[in-house]
Amino acid sequence: MEEDRSVVISEQEAEQYDRQIRLWGLDAQKRLRTAKVLLIGFGGLGAEVAKNIILSGINSITLLDHRVVSDRDQTCQFLVSQDDVGTNRAEAAVERAQQLNPMVTVKADTDQISHKEADFFKLFDIICATCCQQEEMIRINEICHTNNIMFLSGDVFGHYGYMFVDLNRHQYVEEVQKQIKNTEQNEESSPLKKQKIEQTETVTVKKWETFTRFKDALSKNWQTEDSSKKLKATPKTFFIVLVLLKFRAKHDRDPSLEDCDELIRLKHEVLADRDIDTDIIDNSFSSFSHGELSPSCAIVGGILSQEIIKAISKKDKPINNFFTFNPFKEYGMVDCIC
Repeated sequence: MEEDRSVVISEQEAEQYDRQIRLWGLDAQKRLRTAKVLLIGFGGLGAEVAKNIILSGINSITLLDHRVVSDRDQTCQFLVSQDDVGTNRAEAAVERAQQLNPMVTVKADTDQISHKEADFFKLFDIICATCCQQEEMIRINEICHTNNIMFLSGDVFGHYGYMFVDLNRHQYVEEVQKQIKNTEQNEESSPLKKQKIEQTETVTVKKWETFTRFKDALSKNWQTEDSSKKLKATPKTFFIVLVLLKFRAKHDRDPSLEDCDELIRLKHEVLADRDIDTDIIDNSFSSFSHGELSPSCAIVGGILSQEIIKAISKKDKPINNFFTFNPFKEYGMVDCIC
C-alpha cells in the first residue's frame, strides 16, 4: 500500500473521526482514508467486519458475494432483513452498510470469487476473505503476496472461529516506554553530591514483521523436532479449523447438525495425514460446528477488523499469523504457525 502524503482530512471528517484521531493519530487516519478494501463473503462474520471498518473511515469497500440471502442469515447477519431472502447478499446489504458512514464508498459485486482474475485483486490495498474454499484462499493469498497486497482471511463455524494474517513484510510503528536518566541536586546533601533520578518517556519506534503464506501454514510438517515440541502449545482449535475447511472443500457447503459422523471421520483423516494423534481433538466439536453463532461472529469479527485497521494504519504490532476462537476450552488464542 503506497502512502499518499497529499491526503487532507476535511473538517467534517476531523469532527466525525475526532476520537479515533486522538487514539491512533492523524497520520494513521489519513492512511485509512485512502484504503480500498475488498471483503469477500457476506455472512455473519462479514457483516461484523464491514461494520467496524466502515465506521473507522476507510476510502471504499467492495462487498463481494454471489450467494443469496437465506433464512439462516437472519440469525447472524444484521445488515439484511427478512424481506431480502432470495436476493443477493452483497446487494441486499449495501444500503444499510452505506448508512453506517456516508463518507465511505460502499459497492457490491455479485460475481463468484473463483471467476476473478489476478488483475481484479490488484485494485485493492487489502483483501479479507471469508466463506471461501481453502484452495481459493490459497490462490488469492498467492496473488496478494506476490503483489504486496495485504491479505487476511477468517471464518466462523458454529461456536468456533479463526483468522489468518499475511502482510508479507510489514512495517509498523509502536509506542514504547524509554528510560531517561536525569540528575538533580539533592537539597539536603552536599552541593557536590547529586542524586540520579530515572524518568520515562513514550517514544515511537519503527519495527518490521515478516509473514508466511497461507498454504505454508496449512502444510506445516508437524513431525520435525521443533514442531513436535511446539505442538503441545499450539491451539487445538487450529486443527478443528483444518477439519472444517476440509469438510467445506469436499461438500461445497458448511456442516449441519446431521454431519457429526462425517466431521469425526474427516478429523481422523486430517490428523492422520499429519501423523498427529487423533485424540488431540475431542469428538464433541462436531456438535458445535454448524451455522454462524452471532457472539462468535462478533468476537472473531472484532479481532479481524482490528487487524485490518492496524495493518492499514501501520500502527501497533499485528497478529502473526493465526487467531483461533473456542468458547469451551482455549477461548481466544494467538499463535504463529509456519
